[in-house]
Amino acid sequence: MSEARPQRGSLYLVPVALGEHTPWAHFLPAQAQAITAGLRHFVVETARAARAHLKQLDYPHPLRETDIRELPAEAADAALDALLAPALAGADLGLLSDAGCPAVADPGARLVARAHALGIRVVPLVGPSSILLGLMGSGLNGQSFAFHGYLPVAEGERDAALRTLEDESRKLGRTQIFIETPYRNERMFEALLRTLKPETRLCVACELNTAGELLLTRTLREWKKAARPALARRPALFLLLA
Repeated sequence: MSEARPQRGSLYLVPVALGEHTPWAHFLPAQAQAITAGLRHFVVETARAARAHLKQLDYPHPLRETDIRELPAEAADAALDALLAPALAGADLGLLSDAGCPAVADPGARLVARAHALGIRVVPLVGPSSILLGLMGSGLNGQSFAFHGYLPVAEGERDAALRTLEDESRKLGRTQIFIETPYRNERMFEALLRTLKPETRLCVACELNTAGELLLTRTLREWKKAARPALARRPALFLLLA
């Protein structure tokens, strides 16, 4: 008789703070904190950031005895299976990105897809998503929206992409959402001022759920008359509705 296969553990998707030094109790329910505190195996975007987040949680186990493995940018199924090995052997496993929700504008979707393929239970825990927080606070259309991640870096391609998003927003009544690398935020903002039509509404959502939070929606006409927001090297989200 063959041995029974061990019961599989679960893959928990653990949100983390959108900004540094934010207590977990401010954004993560007690049950989610308790689940995370009980995990001994983690797949993470960056090991150093993950250790800092776990210390912030008052993680009760020694970090040197905790299994923390980084998720490669490109990984074949065999590599993903190795990362999921604790769950296949019956232990619960956590997935953490450096900020916000794993697999949403962050790495992790392929690991989650592989977990489904292997019959591992996937459990997303409640926590902050800058995309939904920004949309909630923007006053723009929350019934029809699209997230586009990063736009092209090259100026001509970026400006063309912005015009395309604005045209689509006007035709469909859709809120368009995108992000930029923090050190290019101010260039993106200037491109928005230069490219979009005066009546288009633009929301800038920066460092949400932190002491430095900025959340403002104005038409482009109004933005051009206002003082420029300080966006350099600050996590920001841009939302537009034509």
